[in-house]
Amino acid sequence: MGVSAKTILDVAHFFSAGLVCFARGLNDTPKIAAILLAGSSFTAMGNSIVVTSSTAVVAIVMMFGGLIFAKRIAETMSYQITEMNDGQGFSANFVTSLIVIGASQFGMPVSTTHVSCGSLFGIGTITKQAHWRSILKILMAWVVTLPLAGGLGCVIFLILRKILS
Repeated sequence: MGVSAKTILDVAHFFSAGLVCFARGLNDTPKIAAILLAGSSFTAMGNSIVVTSSTAVVAIVMMFGGLIFAKRIAETMSYQITEMNDGQGFSANFVTSLIVIGASQFGMPVSTTHVSCGSLFGIGTITKQAHWRSILKILMAWVVTLPLAGGLGCVIFLILRKILS
């Protein structure tokens, strides 16, 4: 009665998934702290942004975003980008965690999801099992998100400035 290679790989895969979660927290925490620091700077200048309410808003938005979209995102990343075996799944997680932790050590804010997708894109490309339609949809979402968020942020700012003036 020994230990099978599959059991070892399964344990390593769970470990690598936990490492990705740690890396996400390590890299995201300074980003959220920067938002709160900016909020406290505005408060010191007399504006109505309060650090406590900023924290609550960020937490609530992240919670609802996770509740609404986490399953769909996980299913997309798990099944719709490429076919992969257990070893490739471990490799994608492990590489993602190394890159995100490395970026964190240099103070570089990176998106864990983008890095993870990049790992999956690479596996799909090398194995020639990439689902290019899904990959293109993801890339288009990345291209559209930043300008859309900037425009929406600008509109909300102008509305709030008008209301609060």
